[in-house]
Amino acid sequence: MRTLIFVLLVCLITFTAGNSAPAAVPGDEPWLNIEPGNGPGAGKHIVLISGDEEYRSEETLPQLAKILAKHHGFRCTVLFAIDPKTGTINPTVRDNIPGTEQLKDADLLVIFTRYRDLPDEQMKPIVDYINSGKPVIGLRTATHAFNFDPKKPRSYKEYSAHSKEWDGGFGRQILGETWINHHGQHGKQGTRGIIVEGQKDHPILRGIGAGDIFGTTDVYEVRLPLPGDSTPLVLGEATASLKPDSARVEGKVNNPMMPVAWTKTYTSKSGTKGRVFTSTLGASQDMQAEGTRRLFVNACYWAMGLEDKIPAKSDVDIVGTFTPTPFKFDGHVKGKKPSDLAN
Repeated sequence: MRTLIFVLLVCLITFTAGNSAPAAVPGDEPWLNIEPGNGPGAGKHIVLISGDEEYRSEETLPQLAKILAKHHGFRCTVLFAIDPKTGTINPTVRDNIPGTEQLKDADLLVIFTRYRDLPDEQMKPIVDYINSGKPVIGLRTATHAFNFDPKKPRSYKEYSAHSKEWDGGFGRQILGETWINHHGQHGKQGTRGIIVEGQKDHPILRGIGAGDIFGTTDVYEVRLPLPGDSTPLVLGEATASLKPDSARVEGKVNNPMMPVAWTKTYTSKSGTKGRVFTSTLGASQDMQAEGTRRLFVNACYWAMGLEDKIPAKSDVDIVGTFTPTPFKFDGHVKGKKPSDLAN
């Protein structure tokens, strides 16, 4: 009898194995899903898209997402530039960011990419999101988020940073500026955030004091004045070194100072106006400054129309282990998969 039962069990297991698809393993996706804790963001979904070769957006955005999820209740999804051969995060791969279709139910897009050349199937969800008039936050190199190879068949080349048919592409048209140049000395001078006179009571700056915002990245040049209804909130004071307590640089680099954080709106093809926040700060080491983290968190609330729910001093404590890598080209930590960042 026992022998018969054993044979039947073996047959059943063999049949099941041969006729069932393998079960999906949670965390095996080429992106990072972060489930929310409790907070005002309940029911809201934020999709954060990384992909730059220099400033470690693949470290900045997972930490920002963890803060938004754990401390504020937002559900967050972080996308990465993925090497299709290895499944690892590789920002030098410019034409592959899987998971953009998750923008379909997103309430906010946070983008920090540089010169991506995405295929149409990955680019279309981004374009559809923009055309819906939903809010957008762009960090650092998002001013030049896309750059399409003119020899490749791509349908969204007007989004290129140097587009002439759509002046300045995504950066200038949606965020307010495209790539122009470094304004401070790259890799030598930092950026101290100076709150624009008359803006200290703006909801995005709630709980942020003088000197709280700092970045190890230099100031970017922008056109003055910024276009349309752009409202500068923070100016970038170039500092003599990359240390927060370093002296102000004297001379024309700080006269005038360039905006490093501003708000604006854009009008979608459907005629809907979407809120935009742009900051040319954002390297992973910039996230070591509490004021910089609070700036980005508060901006997420504001972009989604939740400014009344921004705490007097939003909780931006680091979640898990965060040891940011110094910025440089091809300086990303090799061999990491999105699931490795889920600590």
